[in-house]
Amino acid sequence: MKHSQLRSFHAAAELGGFTAASKALRISQPTITTQVRELEAQYGVELFVRRGRNVFLTPVGRELHEITKRLIHLELEAKEFLEAHGSHQAGQLRLAAVGPFHATDVLVALKKQYPKIQVSVQLGNSRRMLERLFEFTADVAMIAHFEDDPKVEMVPFSRHRVVVFVHQDHRWFKRQSISLTELEGEDFVLREKGSTTRLAFETALEKAGITINSVMEIGSREAVWKAVEKGIGIGAIADFEFVPHPRLKTVEISDVEITTNYHIAFLKERRQSRLIQTLIRIAKTVGNSPSG
Repeated sequence: MKHSQLRSFHAAAELGGFTAASKALRISQPTITTQVRELEAQYGVELFVRRGRNVFLTPVGRELHEITKRLIHLELEAKEFLEAHGSHQAGQLRLAAVGPFHATDVLVALKKQYPKIQVSVQLGNSRRMLERLFEFTADVAMIAHFEDDPKVEMVPFSRHRVVVFVHQDHRWFKRQSISLTELEGEDFVLREKGSTTRLAFETALEKAGITINSVMEIGSREAVWKAVEKGIGIGAIADFEFVPHPRLKTVEISDVEITTNYHIAFLKERRQSRLIQTLIRIAKTVGNSPSG
């Protein structure tokens, strides 16, 4: 078994075909096909099912793909280590984050110190961002704390209050705060399930025996903001994520503190990654003060 064979297999599995793999690796498609077939013949296994121009992973192929994901990442870490050795800090970092607010501040600080580090950012809810770590499509995630996992290390980053925000036509627009019981029966626009802000909010409501009317469920905080701006209902958000608007206002919940705790998450097996440790060190300097 040669490294080139595994590399060709991984590229074809990752990209869904030999043509895409050949373009990504910059080698000919016949070479990709030959290397994969040699690998299959050597071990007497079938890794792909070929249907015309399309290829699909077999069960054996799917399991091997999980292994090659780890191998490729170890190879990247070796490259990262050599590039980052000494004072020469460089490399590629893939960040998954629950929102742009924390991520932007941390990345600005990172780029100021290490301009040669290339960063890509993926956004989504905490559950999905955590999944990206296991899929090896992200190196590190900035998430609100989700369920503990023995394979994941969580480094505390910041803590924020959950507030509600209303449209100017709502009777609470001129108020600074409300009690939790006043939320009873109110129309709300909620984030999708998997959002830890929603989970913290609903947990507090359930504990107090309060029922709200969920009129809409939307998959991003920006969409929730827009729906509230259109007067559809009330929104719930971490205080630092609120984007000011003349027709919108945040209202604090005075008699209970609902919070979300944000963490930097990474796979424990990647604890020694210099880029991950660099990001953590810089993130701690940003901490609880996003956007200044």
